[in-house]
This record gives sequence, structure tokens and C-alpha cells, in this order.
Amino acid sequence: MAARSSLRIFVANLPWTVGNQELRHHFAEFGHITSAKVIFDRNTGMSRGYGFVSFSNESAVSNVYNKQSHVLEGNQLSLNNAQQLNDQ
Repeated sequence: MAARSSLRIFVANLPWTVGNQELRHHFAEFGHITSAKVIFDRNTGMSRGYGFVSFSNESAVSNVYNKQSHVLEGNQLSLNNAQQLNDQ
């Protein structure tokens, strides 16, 4: 299970205009994506500004972290391993 969660990246500081497709499109250049999900507020339907991207292999995750910075629609994205967030 630990290996699978290491393939999942937490992405913060997403612009409110970004949906699942835009998130997937941004990270697709790094490798095969199994899931890309922006988290939306249940009451308002607005983006909560963060999401998760899961990849099929560790080399794709490494490719993501090897890129110096990630900017999507003008916002500097903040990335973290989703497993590390669970461990805190």
C-alpha cells in the first residue's frame, strides 16, 4: 500500500478556474496518469484550491519533482507527496 500512495501527489494553490481535465493536462507530460482530481466544496461547487494526481509509476513522479517549478494559469503550484501528508 505504501508504494501505491507514493505515486500520488498533493497539488496546492490551484487557480479556482482549474478542473480535473486541466490538472490532468498539466501533469500528462511527466508520465501516465491514473487519476487527476480537483477537490470542490460540496456547498458552493467552487474549487477548494487543491487536488491530487496519481501516476502509474515512480519515474513519472520523479519527473514531476525534477521540474524546477510548476505554474498553471499563472499560479505557482505547491507539490507534496500525498503519503507524507497522511503521516503528519
